[in-house]
Amino acid sequence: MAAAAREPVSDSSLARFSALCQVGCVFEGFNEWDIPGADGVAIHGRSDGSGLPVVLLHGHPRTHATWYAVAPLLVAAGRTVVCPDLRGYGRSSTPQPDPGHEVYCDRAMAHDVVAVMAALGDERFSVVGHDRGSYVAYRCALDHPSRVAALAVLDSVPIVEALERSNAHFAERWWHWFFATSHAERVITADPLGWYQLDAEAMGRENYSDVELAITDPATVRAMLEDYRAGLHVDRRHDEEAHAAEQTIACPTLVGWSRDDDMADLYGDLAAVWEPRCSGTVSSGVINTGHHMAEQDPAGLATLLDHFLTNAQP
Repeated sequence: MAAAAREPVSDSSLARFSALCQVGCVFEGFNEWDIPGADGVAIHGRSDGSGLPVVLLHGHPRTHATWYAVAPLLVAAGRTVVCPDLRGYGRSSTPQPDPGHEVYCDRAMAHDVVAVMAALGDERFSVVGHDRGSYVAYRCALDHPSRVAALAVLDSVPIVEALERSNAHFAERWWHWFFATSHAERVITADPLGWYQLDAEAMGRENYSDVELAITDPATVRAMLEDYRAGLHVDRRHDEEAHAAEQTIACPTLVGWSRDDDMADLYGDLAAVWEPRCSGTVSSGVINTGHHMAEQDPAGLATLLDHFLTNAQP
């Protein structure tokens, strides 16, 4: 797809978006769709724009709607923006889990992203992932290097790095990774709104409603937990295999993290953790927010992503 002339993310773009939010117009102008992914699943999402494409992948327990403030700003800057629900999340399919957790592994989800982009007519794209979505974005870059022009990973380190560096401090902060391997469905589905403690005002009303619909569906809760189970098993194995084969990320990579989250406390400079996995250039950026950066500082995040994607162009 030909690139459109771009202007950087601006204060006027943010002001226009804020005005739309006040009258309830979120994702104004975006196409909403359900597109076949890999293995017959249906991937739900939205897209808009006419420039170089970028895919935005959400984390747990969010949906594509977490990008409701970032996506319009990137469109206004002249990009095509694609926001899918990962398989098992939001309104995408929740296929039956398998004993080896392959159905919900990052590799399967990366295939979904490639299939969606092909259906939309984009063979080459950039991909941004936050939290659990960063692992899918990372796997896209490793498994489909000819398709991924640039990669941004937000609030994460490679899965094998997280597990190999795991200690009591990590387990205390990230106990939910291990809780997911138990019968966690019984606990969460008993009171999903009480469990997740979502803040509708902080999230934005339509974003909240989209996530509320997802987390109150027991099949979606099961699927989201399967994502974590895959992370501890098959995703870790795939990561170890890639590292042993000296497979690296060839495209430009942005490593970003939230100032007020615990990532820097656990890992220090996250870019330094990612650098051995990359043969392309690595840059970094810190967003002055808590974990849910797309909702807490959309302008700051959109500006960081726009600057990175502009500089990453061949």
